[in-house]
This record gives sequence, C-alpha cells and structure tokens, in this order.
Amino acid sequence: MLSTREAYGLALANLGNQYDFYVLDADLSKATQTVQFAKKFPERFLDMGIAEANMMDFAAGMSTCGVPVVASTFAAFAAGRAYDQVRNGIAYPDCNVKIGATHGGVMIGADGGSHQCVEDIALMRAIPNMTVLCPCDEFETYACVKAAIEYQGPVYLRFGRMPSPNIYTEGGFTFQIGKGTVISEGEDVTLIGIGDMVSRCFEAAMLLAKIGISAAVIDMASVKPIDEKLIISFAKRTGCIVTAEDHNIIGGLGGAVSELLVRNYPIPVENIGIQDKFGKSGSPEELAEYFGLTVEKIVEASKKVIGRKKVIQ
Repeated sequence: MLSTREAYGLALANLGNQYDFYVLDADLSKATQTVQFAKKFPERFLDMGIAEANMMDFAAGMSTCGVPVVASTFAAFAAGRAYDQVRNGIAYPDCNVKIGATHGGVMIGADGGSHQCVEDIALMRAIPNMTVLCPCDEFETYACVKAAIEYQGPVYLRFGRMPSPNIYTEGGFTFQIGKGTVISEGEDVTLIGIGDMVSRCFEAAMLLAKIGISAAVIDMASVKPIDEKLIISFAKRTGCIVTAEDHNIIGGLGGAVSELLVRNYPIPVENIGIQDKFGKSGSPEELAEYFGLTVEKIVEASKKVIGRKKVIQ
C-alpha cells in the first residue's frame, strides 16, 4: 500500500522507459517523489528551484518542441501560486504539459491551512482545455499518469501524501480519461468518490449493506471530463447520490456532479467534503474526523439522502 504521490514517482520512473518526456520540479523532488525519475533519467530532469511560476512557463515552452513535459510541486503551489502561468502559459495555448500536484487536501497532515490546498480541483476544472485526474490508489495512479502522458494537451493530476488502501489490482482494471469505474453495484444510493475517499465510500457501502441499504460505489478519477452517461444512469437507478472528496464541496467533485444532474436529471444529492473552510494542523485521521471525511459521515449522508428521496417520491 503506497501513497499516490509515491506511486506517481514510481510511475514516472517506469514510464520513462516507454515514453520520451521531461520532468521538472520546484525544489520538492523528494516530497513529490519525482526524485525516482531524476535518479533514473537525470538527463531528462530539471530542478527549477523555488520558482513555480517560472517552472510552468518553462514547461510550456519546452512542450512546444514536441515532447510532453511533466511539472511537479505541491497542489497549493501548482494551482495557487502558479495559477496565472497555468492558465495563460499552458491551458490557453493548449500546451502538452502535465501538472503533477501532490499533497492535495487536508489529509496530508500537519502542514496546516496554508499548504492544505482544498480549492485546486475547482481552479483547474474552471480552466478551458484542462483535464483533471485524481486517482485513488497506486494502480490507478500508474494508469492515470500513463493516460496523461499519452494524452495531447494539459492535464492536472492530483495526488495525496499518506498511504492509500488499494482498490484495484495490477492489470485488473482499465482506466480511460472521461470514464468512471463502478466498484460495486447498488440500488438504493450511489456513492461517488475520488482519491482517498473512494476506499471510504467502499467501507461505507459495506456498513450500509449490514442494515439493508444497497449502495453503488463509483470511482470518478476523471473529474474533468466527467463520465456524464455513467452518473445519469446511476441517478436514474438509485434516485439519490452522495459525493465524497478531500476538497472543498464548492467547485470540486460535488460541484461537478451536482451541475450535471441539475441540467439533466435532478435528484437529491449530499456532498461530503470540506465545508468551505481552510485546513488545520493535525494528523490525517484527526483532520478527517474534524472535517467530516469519515466512513461514518458517508453512512449518515447516505441515510439522509435516501430520506430526501422518499419525501420527493
């Protein structure tokens, strides 16, 4: 069981044998784990120093020479400090740059609110041309990194700091940009998660089964483009949805799912996530409890949204 940031570093190192791409980092290669690629392919790695904005524009320029470029740093810096360069230097000209953003969300631990980025998905989702991926375990991380490198255009990849329980097995599933993955079927409520919250959705589904509630679980690693067809099909089947993310409920997965359903098939939705607050210092599990990112909260939200469904019916 690895963290998705560790899996990201290993994926870059392994994929470097198959694909020609460069990796840049902003003085955080040990934390982002791009050090794995740097050791193996030093001629294709550049440490840009503590200059994230410059790194993004440098990556954009390099990509115009015909090779994909991966730019890595913490999510707070990739989406926040370098936002203007990502928007105008990478996305606007549709450059072939992949942004590897680690340490996303509050469950990274004691770094505190300044470094616990809870708005990065919202920022990246809102940029035209930008694809947004958030894998849930080491195997999906590899698949997402591979898909990003093969994809022509800007991609934002979000990774966590702490070990993530494995949902998949090596070679046991297929990932595709724009598609979600059904982890388990259900008829009463649909749980849609990203990142570390996918495993918590799965645990919640098992607890719900013990009290006679059948919960479908969907891993929506492709936040943008999102799998509209899959979400609508489960909305029609179960009649209610719970989203779960280590991110602000404004503009993230919950926002994406709600926007889609309002336009196409309005049903009750409950959003598990950061309730429009900044992060705090603490252990990952203390923070999960404080911000309501727990299995128990997903179970509570499931019961609540099923109740709302029954009122409407």
